[in-house]
Amino acid sequence: MLKNIILGLILFTTIISAQAEELPTLKVGVLKYGTVNWELKAMKQLQLDKQAGFNLQVVPFAGKQATATAIHGGAVDAMVSDWIWVSRQRATGKDFGFAPYSRMVGGMMAGPDSEINDLQDLSGKKIGIAGGPVDKSWVLFQALAKHKYGLNLKQSNELVFGAPPLLSEKLGSGELDVVITFWHYAAKLEAKGYKRVIDVAESLQELMVNPDVPMLGYVFAPELLNEQPDLANKLIQASRQVKAILADKGAPLWEQLRPAMKAKDDATFNSLKNGFIAGIPASWGEEERQAANELFATLASIGGSKLVGDNQQLAPGTFVKTIKF
Repeated sequence: MLKNIILGLILFTTIISAQAEELPTLKVGVLKYGTVNWELKAMKQLQLDKQAGFNLQVVPFAGKQATATAIHGGAVDAMVSDWIWVSRQRATGKDFGFAPYSRMVGGMMAGPDSEINDLQDLSGKKIGIAGGPVDKSWVLFQALAKHKYGLNLKQSNELVFGAPPLLSEKLGSGELDVVITFWHYAAKLEAKGYKRVIDVAESLQELMVNPDVPMLGYVFAPELLNEQPDLANKLIQASRQVKAILADKGAPLWEQLRPAMKAKDDATFNSLKNGFIAGIPASWGEEERQAANELFATLASIGGSKLVGDNQQLAPGTFVKTIKF
């Protein structure tokens, strides 16, 4: 009897393995410590990739440039970036496509006892910026400061560019007055009692742009979109399923993801969890695409060609046509 059970298990495992091998593989390049790892880890754990009809392979990289090089060279089929990057690529004849992943981009953080409460309080201050001179959050905050208060933040402040962990340390030591950083680093600071001066969603609302427009998304290689376009739809299908589960703060899956989130305490864990949930796009259709076009024009007016490339309008075809929800 035991022998028959063992043979049955072996046969079952063999069948499952054979089915997995028959599914097309979708390679997604990710930053080693990027938040998209949480979603993809959950996707694999729940086998939602296989349910959707593909085999997900996560390929980690140390930096953005390495990830971009990989997708250009065909080493991966997709990665996470923004539609500005996709538009720039399409303007040069490289037909990448975008589908939404998250609305979260970044925020401006100040110390717990800081007197800085708004952009108008920044004049003459020392600002740390994590994403470089053309970081989207930084460009957006410049646009709002100019629009609302007539301030030129670039000219009236000392700017310090650096990696998020280093900037967080300098904010803590008082070497910086505020930092503009990626959302999960902002969430970690918030968990320690630091205050949020402003974030991207608030800035968009002030500029009369739909604050729900997702800026980050899965970017698909031209070869995939030409040869296996259904795989892009299947990844987004699995992504939406994962997000539907993670939208519940009490979902047991969150505890399983906690080691990957590297949350050292409950406050950080809850802050990261809340940030991820807040960033889940509610919908993606013509309204959001139009808002993206409007936002692109706003960013282009401030960031210029260094940010958006030579085109002042979003390149046609930037968004994968078949993906809507």
